Order: sequence, then structure tokens, then C-alpha cells
Amino acid sequence: MKDLAKKTPVQAWYTGKTIFVTGGSGFMGKVLLEKLLYACSDLERIYVLMRPKRGKAPQTRIDDWLKLPVFKRIREEKPEVYKKLVPIPGDVTSDRLGISPEHEKLLIETTEIVFHCAATLKLEAKLKDAIEMNTVGTKRILDLCQQMKRLQALLHLSTAFCYCDKEVLTEKVHDFHHNPYDLMRTVEWMDEKALETITPTLLTPHPNTYTYSKRLAEMMVRDAYGKLRVCIVRPSIVCPANAEPVEGWVDSLNGPVGIMVAGGKGIIRSMLCNGEYNAEVIPVDLAINGLITIAYTMGQMAEMPPEIPVYNITCSETKRTTWKDVLDLGKATAYEYPFEAGVWYPDGDITMNKAYHTMCVVLFHWLPAYLIDFLMYCFGQKRFMCRIQNMVTEGLSLLQFFTTRQWDFKSYQYQAIAKNLTPEDNVIFTMDADAIDTKDYLRRIILGGRQYCMKEPLSTLPKARIQLKMLYVLDKVAKAFMLYLMLWLFLTITGLRAPVYEMLGWA
Repeated sequence: MKDLAKKTPVQAWYTGKTIFVTGGSGFMGKVLLEKLLYACSDLERIYVLMRPKRGKAPQTRIDDWLKLPVFKRIREEKPEVYKKLVPIPGDVTSDRLGISPEHEKLLIETTEIVFHCAATLKLEAKLKDAIEMNTVGTKRILDLCQQMKRLQALLHLSTAFCYCDKEVLTEKVHDFHHNPYDLMRTVEWMDEKALETITPTLLTPHPNTYTYSKRLAEMMVRDAYGKLRVCIVRPSIVCPANAEPVEGWVDSLNGPVGIMVAGGKGIIRSMLCNGEYNAEVIPVDLAINGLITIAYTMGQMAEMPPEIPVYNITCSETKRTTWKDVLDLGKATAYEYPFEAGVWYPDGDITMNKAYHTMCVVLFHWLPAYLIDFLMYCFGQKRFMCRIQNMVTEGLSLLQFFTTRQWDFKSYQYQAIAKNLTPEDNVIFTMDADAIDTKDYLRRIILGGRQYCMKEPLSTLPKARIQLKMLYVLDKVAKAFMLYLMLWLFLTITGLRAPVYEMLGWA
């Protein structure tokens, strides 16, 4: 063991620790595992709950992770620590997590820190699936943790948007008129068709099953407080990495990244969004640093507070960026670093006028989609554009609940953590969103989406810039033609075409 005097307090606390992580294969999960291995390399072991996927065994899946960009610095600088990542075959949707008696005993005897990150993030998920994964899955984790003999900290990952009926979301668990245990029993015995029928009524005031099931899970976690050293962590919209482990790293097109990519390729031309409202986003590396330091903070508590600790991982009130700022800066960045093979010039906009938005969707989303698919059909190629536009429409309808409301998150307890860290720990585990330049961060998001999601290397930027100029000319020509056509139709219908042409000398 290395000299503890050379470590920061956070690193020293993690030395020799055994950690259990659920949801390690997700976006935040991979960044959490990487940061723990890289910055707290003297930890004893990290057990990761894993299920076989596409015929691959859990160990094979973990071995494949090392090839990903997210683990680049581990691969190059500390490849030996990767051996501390050990899979535990299982699934949060299975009884007793689907783990073997031997592995269960191992976790009970050795685990000191638990990060429960597993969840279905699909906003459109069926209620039964969301409850089973997010609520029942949490109960199974709580049941296991209550048996752990050395547990010092259990962190339950929730969401900052789980209280849609609150104007101000403080760092506490609020009561709800639904009992999570009743809901778990209901989805167990009720047939799927009946459940789908009553789902809209059950969800009110929640917009989707994700926030609803997460709220129910929080109530169960609160009930377990007193028996467990547990806390609730609520990040807002988690976006690509700012600096670690790789600038702009992201592994899916969920959330704002998908909107930026679709907007950058000219697929999205209109979106319902209030430009004056705050964009509540947080870079994944800052959120993960928050998780790591929150566990450390809990470990320093001689006595737990009377109420369960809750931490809103959101931007401080001094770092607020509106959706309009994001759009304007994002457009400028997308023009400088364009995507390859866009379907149209990226010049979309946001609006709160539903009639105008609907008109734009018909004219600039669906008409081009049908035109492109018709041309693909004529040339004997596979049609795809209407299918993509369907996905975009569904995604936007789900997201507009969050972009048309003002959210007021209070994060005093979370912001206080950094104040109690040493300067060295504040550098290694930075949570300072104020220090991030918004324009620079948007560049990293776009380049990250370009490289890691669309697989478009930076070497194609010169070609993409030429394509963008061609799309710009095509856009202006098409708009001029449409304007002329509309004017011609108007003059023809009103009978003014002949006198106007005569006046202009075109007769």
C-alpha cells in the first residue's frame, strides 16, 4: 500500500475499499468506474452487477469496455488497475438480483460502498417496466444492503426532475399520494392491458413513467433510512464530459446530444421550447465527481442527520444558461464544426407558438422526409427518413415537458461539499460548473457527438464544411423558389397576377 500521506483525503478514504456498482454499463456508470479506478487506484475492488447481453458473458463485456475511448487513460497509464473490476452476474429485475448465493455472501461480507445507478432511462417506457426496474429494483438493492456488514455509504441515483408538481425543488424527499409498495403489488397482478388503461391517471402530475417510478423509489429509500447509511443523489440532465475521461465523451444520442446532432444534420427544424428558461444540464464528469465526494462526505459523518441526506447535482444559481443561449451558441459551433452528410442546412429554431411549430414540422420535417423516401424508393434504395422523423417527433414530444417549464433547483447541500474539500481534492474531483466556458463546452458536446456517436472523425471536417456551403446555397434557392411559388399562387387566386406583371414590365 502506498504512503497515505501522499494521497488527498478523498483518495486516502477510498484506499482499500470494496465497492459495489449497479448500472455500470450505462453512460454515468462507465464514467464512475473509470474515475474511481483512475483517481482512487488503491481501492481494493469494484464489483459490478452485470447481465449477459447479446450472448456475451459479463466478463467478456467488461473486457470489451477497455477498448472504449472512455477507458483510454486507464489503458495507457494504469492498465493494471482494470483487473480490480470484477463482474457479478445478475440483474436488478430478478429476484434477489439474480446473483448466486456465493456472490451474495461475498457482497454481504466485503462491500463498504454501494453506488446504485441501474435504471431504465426511457421516458416512454411502459409503467410495468419502469416500476420493475426503477422501483422494485431499488427495493432489491435496499434488501441486500441491509445485510451488508461493513456498509459505510449507499448512494441512490435519482433525478432532479422527479417532483414535477413542485415549483421549487429543495434537497428533501416530499410525500406523495401514491404508496410505492401498493404500486409494486399492482403491477405484479394486474394484466398489461388494464395497466396501460389506468397509466395516464396514475402518472398525473408526472409526464412519464421514468420520473414517476423514480419518485416512488425515493420514498422507499427514505423509509430505509435509519437502517442504512443511505443518501439520495439527483443530477439534472447529464451531458457529455467536459474534460474527463475524454473531452466530449458520450455513448448515446439521448437528451440534448440527440437534439444537437439532429439539428446539426438539418433533421430538426423546429422545437417547442421557451428560450428564456434555464437549460438545466450538468457535464457527466462533474456529476461523477459529485457522486465520489458525496460517498466520502458520508464516510466522514460520525452521526447521520435526522432526515435522509439529499443532494441535487445541479448548476449553482451563479451559472445559469438559457435555452436561447444554448441554441445561438450551438448554431455558431455547428457551423464551425459541421456534421457530415446533413439532409438540409442546419437553421432550426425554437418557439412557444404551437400553431407555428406545427406548420414548421409539416413543412420542414415531414414533407422533406416523404420526399427523400420517395426518391430512395425511385432509386431502389431502402427508405429511412420517415422512420427517423417518427423517432424525432416522439423524442421531441417527450422532451418538451422539460424545455417548456422553468425549473428551480436548490443545491445548497451539494454546493457545500466542495467547500469542505481540500484544494487538491477540488482539483482532482472538481464540481465547479462556474469555471466552464459555455461556448467551449458546446464545442466539446458537438465534437463528442460527432466522433463517439456518429463515428465521424475530425479528419472529415474540411469535406463537411464544403457540404455545409452547398446546403446553404440549396437552402436559399429552395426558400426563394417557395416564396415565388406562394406569391404566384396568391396573385393567381386573387386575380392580381396580370396587373402586377404589367406594372413590373413582365407582361
